[in-house]
Amino acid sequence: MTWINRAITNHLMHVIDTFPAVLITGPRQIGKSSLLQMVAKDFEYITFDNTLLLQQAKKDPELFLMNHSSRLILDEIQYIPELFTYLKIRIDNMRLEALQRNQHQKCLFLLSGSQAYGLMQNVSESLAGRLAILPLQGISYREQKNISCIKPFLPTEEYLSLRKKESVDLEDIWATIYRGYMPKLVASNDDWDTFYSSYVSTYIERDVNQISNIGDKMDFVRFMASVAARSGELLNYDSISKDIGVSSTTVKRWVQILETSGIILLLYPYYSNHLKRMIKTPKIYFMDTGLMAWLTRWITPDTIKHGAKAGQFFETFVISEIVKSFLNAGRSLRNLYFYRDADQKEIDLIIEEGKTIYPIEIKMTAKPEKRLVQTFHVLEAIKADDMQIGDGAVINLYPELMLIDKNVRSIPAGYL
Repeated sequence: MTWINRAITNHLMHVIDTFPAVLITGPRQIGKSSLLQMVAKDFEYITFDNTLLLQQAKKDPELFLMNHSSRLILDEIQYIPELFTYLKIRIDNMRLEALQRNQHQKCLFLLSGSQAYGLMQNVSESLAGRLAILPLQGISYREQKNISCIKPFLPTEEYLSLRKKESVDLEDIWATIYRGYMPKLVASNDDWDTFYSSYVSTYIERDVNQISNIGDKMDFVRFMASVAARSGELLNYDSISKDIGVSSTTVKRWVQILETSGIILLLYPYYSNHLKRMIKTPKIYFMDTGLMAWLTRWITPDTIKHGAKAGQFFETFVISEIVKSFLNAGRSLRNLYFYRDADQKEIDLIIEEGKTIYPIEIKMTAKPEKRLVQTFHVLEAIKADDMQIGDGAVINLYPELMLIDKNVRSIPAGYL
């Protein structure tokens, strides 16, 4: 299995030089601990998958820290909430000593965890103001192709000029969508079906059951499959409830688990006082198309490419790549939206940058046309809020970059 350079590395190193503790969160098996070990080789690595270390840390956190180096990588930290208070004490002592000696504060603890829900509770109580939190997702298409650009995607001339130097064709896009973004699958020839079958079982047993005791594991698998089949659609709790035979209340709780685990993204509608009759329901996206394919039983690249859900898979791929470009650049996702109103007018993605918004359509076509962006005109009303409409885009499978309307470009997916 070969190492793949992670695009978030530069941002991570900057954060390590700035904060006394750093937490990387994200789904299970996406390379969190491997990344920390590669970046911080002078830190001692401890994993709480080790039962002996787990019990030591739980029973006597102070003694546990005394037995180890002053600079630690603590993997799967969500299992040890008892440690957080002692990490805070160590950090505060270090800060005081550095202040007295007029020295630069050091980073003491690099943490990773695959269950953000419990982590965030402990962080807010113990390490507020002392910790940088970096969400991480699976291997991006840029990382697979060893592309050096680390800027977040924007349909601007500046970004497109930069990416044009390293743009790639997408001959293997359906194989990439099918295979997914887990480092082990990207960097090896491991069996796809076996990997995801084990992944789902481990996820439910170790992450899901930590938050909510699932009586029948297969109920949660059916729930995940139902959500995966709706990737790119408006979130409808009642529809999922009827599909799998559990209550809407249970579905809401389980959706929250998937979201806090980094398995799905909820994309919220753009809001403005001057845009009328907008819906308030979020859209739901799976963040790993390989897991999405396994759950929905699309078992080869060709069946995905030629199947009824091909457009859905392509849109999910594009959204997940744009999300990863933002996260890897250290950017928040709070400025990513979509638009839809009661008249069914929809814009797949809106990126807000300062006082400018960029409308984006995502179409699985090799023949981009002006008619695909007719909806963009509904955004004119936001100018009353002193907002500007930036360059628009249709992200698609046509291989060349070109204008299809004034200030709107057809952008190949290889520019993501």
